[in-house]
Amino acid sequence: MQLLTLSEYRASEPLDLTGQQLSDLRRLAPSIAVTPAFDGSGRVILTPGAEVGAINLGMLQIEIRPKLPIDRLLFLLSYAMERGRWRDVPFDYGERQSLLEAIVPGFVAQVRRALARGVLQGYRVEEEALPTIRGRLRFDDQIRKRQGRFPPAEVRYDEFTEDIEENRLLKAAIERLSRLHLRSATTRRALHAFDETLNAVQLVEYDPRRVPDLRWNRLNDRYRPAVELARLILRATSFDLAHGGVRSSAFLVDMNTVFEDFVVVALRERLRLTERSFPQGNRGHRLRLDQKGLIRLQPDISWWEGSRCRFVGDVKYKRVRADGVLHPDLYQLLAYTIAADLPGGLLIYAAGEAEPVIHEIVHIGKRLDVVTLDLAGTPDDVLAQVGVVAERVRADLTPQPPLLRGQGEVQIEDQSPLSA
Repeated sequence: MQLLTLSEYRASEPLDLTGQQLSDLRRLAPSIAVTPAFDGSGRVILTPGAEVGAINLGMLQIEIRPKLPIDRLLFLLSYAMERGRWRDVPFDYGERQSLLEAIVPGFVAQVRRALARGVLQGYRVEEEALPTIRGRLRFDDQIRKRQGRFPPAEVRYDEFTEDIEENRLLKAAIERLSRLHLRSATTRRALHAFDETLNAVQLVEYDPRRVPDLRWNRLNDRYRPAVELARLILRATSFDLAHGGVRSSAFLVDMNTVFEDFVVVALRERLRLTERSFPQGNRGHRLRLDQKGLIRLQPDISWWEGSRCRFVGDVKYKRVRADGVLHPDLYQLLAYTIAADLPGGLLIYAAGEAEPVIHEIVHIGKRLDVVTLDLAGTPDDVLAQVGVVAERVRADLTPQPPLLRGQGEVQIEDQSPLSA
C-alpha cells in the first residue's frame, strides 16, 4: 500500500491518481482542492483545507497532518469534550503517525471506563402493535390502521432497556472504527471485545451531519467522555461502498470546529459562565440585523444577561477568503456589534492568521478588537493565553468612552494589543 502524507493548506507535489481514486477522493473529502499539474503529464496537485485525518483509497492511504503537533490537537479536542476536565482523558500523547491512530486508544479506554460498572440502562419509548394493551393505547393509530378493531392494540409504552441512545452511539462508533484501516492489531482486538457487551444494543447507521446530542445528568454522566468521543468519530467518518463492501473510507476532523469548540469552552470555564449565558452559536437567543428580523446572526461567542447581549465575538482558525470582498471577518463582526447594539466586539484568530490590533470604525463609533492564540505551546501556556482573552472579554463589558470620528473607511490604532 502506498502512503501519501499531506499537511493542511499545503499543496502536494504532482501525483498520479487513477480516475476511481479521484472520484472517491472528491466524494469523501470535498475540502481537498484537486488541480491539474499543468505539465502535460495528466498528474494532479492536492491541496487540503482545514480537515485533517486519514483517507483510504484502496491501495493508496492519505494522511493529512495538522500544523499543530498531534498532542496539541488532542488536547484541544479533549478539553472541549470534557468541559475543562481534560487531564482525565487518557489519550496517548505520543507522536503517532496519524490522528486516527492517536484517537482510537483513547476512545477504547473511555469505553472501558464507561462500561466498568455495567451497561447503562434507561427508558426508551416504544410504539408497537401487541395482542394485549401495554402502556397507553394510541387511539388515532388504532382507528386509522385497525378501524377500531382489537386485537392487535396500537400502544405506546416505556421500555427499561440497554438499547438507549448512549449505547447506540458507542456501538455505532465502534462499528465505524472497525471498518476503517487501522494498523494496530491490538486496537482492532480491543474494539471487537465490546461486541458481546453491547450485544443487546441496536446498531444504528447515523448520518455524520446529524449525530444526536444528549442531555447529561448524574445517571449518565459516567458515559459522557466516551459518548462525546463517539460523536466525534461518527461525525468524522465516511465510506464509499462498492458491492456491499467498503471501497474507500475517510476519517477527517475539521480544525475550524476544533478551534471554535475549544475557545468557547475554555472561555466559558474561565469566565465561570453557563452554556445559557455564554452560548456557542447564539443558541437559545435571538440576534437580528434588520427591523423585520429576517437577517439572523449567529456569533460564535456571546454573553447574555436574560434577553440582553452584553458581549459579542467571533472565532476563526483560518482567515476567511472571499472573492471580491476585503476583510470579510471584520465585516461579520461589525454586523454582530450593530445587531447587539454594543460599542465593539472581539475577533479571535489562531496565531499566524492575523496580528493583534484594534480597529476603530469611523462614523458609527465601533471598536473591533483582534487577538490571537498561539496553540503551539504547552496546554498550560494555551490556557494562560485564554485567561488573558477572558480578561479582555470582561473589559469589553465596561462601556467605552466615545471614539473620535475621523474620515476614511477603517482606522487602525495600536492600543496595547494582546500578544500571543
